[in-house]
Amino acid sequence: MQLNLAVPSPLQYFSSLVQSDAQFPLLEAAVSLAQDEYPDLDVEQVLGDVDQLLARLKRRLPSDAPELQRLRTLNQFFFRDLGFGGNINDYYDPDNSYLNTVLRTRRGIPITLAVLWLELAVGLGLNARGVAFPGHFMVKVNLPKGQVVIDPFNGQSLSREELAERLEPFRQRSGISDEFEVPMGLYLQSAPPRDIISRMLRNLQEIHKTQEDWPRLIAVQDRLIVLQPDAWTEYRDRGLAWAAQGDVAYAVADLETYLAHADDALDIDAIAERVAQLRRSSH
Repeated sequence: MQLNLAVPSPLQYFSSLVQSDAQFPLLEAAVSLAQDEYPDLDVEQVLGDVDQLLARLKRRLPSDAPELQRLRTLNQFFFRDLGFGGNINDYYDPDNSYLNTVLRTRRGIPITLAVLWLELAVGLGLNARGVAFPGHFMVKVNLPKGQVVIDPFNGQSLSREELAERLEPFRQRSGISDEFEVPMGLYLQSAPPRDIISRMLRNLQEIHKTQEDWPRLIAVQDRLIVLQPDAWTEYRDRGLAWAAQGDVAYAVADLETYLAHADDALDIDAIAERVAQLRRSSH
């Protein structure tokens, strides 16, 4: 009897990882995003590399080290000794979103640095979480004496005043006036792993859209739809990418899925018109 063990495609593998919120392997899902760009990537190898970093870090600490000491040792190790930090010179390089590259170059964007840092923090037994702060992903740690919020771009701990200052441009852009002061705590809520992966994909989406790189954009849209099957705008965006690439049948299928579900969306008429145009062009 022949065993037919077909290797799952990157998308099938990703799909198997993100099925359940209860057992959501954040690091593995984040590493697997690079498989579209690096088809030969060995995800297990990358996970093993992170495990080795954790083992090195644990050797620096007595097993009964208090939490604050664990946090300080982690930051010293990650930001100073290993030199992880933000890729200031080339912030919009897609490689900043691929953890295999970030591990090698020690350069990334806030969210990829955060995913690596979180894996080490949780491995040390710290109560650490990601924070989807507007415009800049953060991490936080709950310690016995309060909460520490850290910018993963440079390892800086941020005071309440500094966080408020960083929020100001966002508040002005979104027209939040002082009467409707949103408590800072709302901006510092823990980001679930699914939302972290979604935000990583949106960063790639933005880059590929700007560069009009339709095949790469479609690969990202495929993952967003697997991650959030009811996010109908993702079908619209994938449909528009298919249309830009000249794949009319796929484009129409996705745009019609969007029209069937997005009842009160403002762009319904424009998308319906686009579908009509596509149908005319294919006859």
